[in-house]
Amino acid sequence: MNNLYFNQINRRVANGPSAAVIKYDEEQGKSPTVVAQGTGAVAEKIIEMAKKNNVHLQEDSSLLQDLLDIDLGDSVPPQLYGVVAEIFILLEELEKNY
Repeated sequence: MNNLYFNQINRRVANGPSAAVIKYDEEQGKSPTVVAQGTGAVAEKIIEMAKKNNVHLQEDSSLLQDLLDIDLGDSVPPQLYGVVAEIFILLEELEKNY
């Protein structure tokens, strides 16, 4: 049995980084949608592309795990709206200041 996966920190070390991307179009009025996600090399590429395009990154491991459980193209469930809204507010404030 592989004990690496019982400890979340060991799991992250073994699998590499994880990343998820959500998109929200205020004009369409739809809920945020998961448009990209991955672990390991895929996550590294997502993070690299975000940095290259000056996209702000937010680190929240519990939200990330929930987003990784959602299928690509699916909407973020209402249970996560509060956390996602806080992140959008934070990002909006960062954009105003920079």
